[in-house]
Amino acid sequence: MSSFVDFIKGSYNEFRHKVEWPKWSDLQSSTIVVTIATVILALFTFGVDELFSKAISNIIGMLINMFN
Repeated sequence: MSSFVDFIKGSYNEFRHKVEWPKWSDLQSSTIVVTIATVILALFTFGVDELFSKAISNIIGMLINMFN
């Protein structure tokens, strides 16, 4: 059990004194970049999904008309 306590103490010490935390402005700019990239990827995925949906609907419609 003492090794677990030593591990927690060492982790806390490293967490408080050795970790270099990013500055607030760095966090804000990173958040903006991630948000913009997420929106662009979501729009791209939506566009590809709509394109494939319409293409498959057209193909199925042509096949149905071909055999009627």
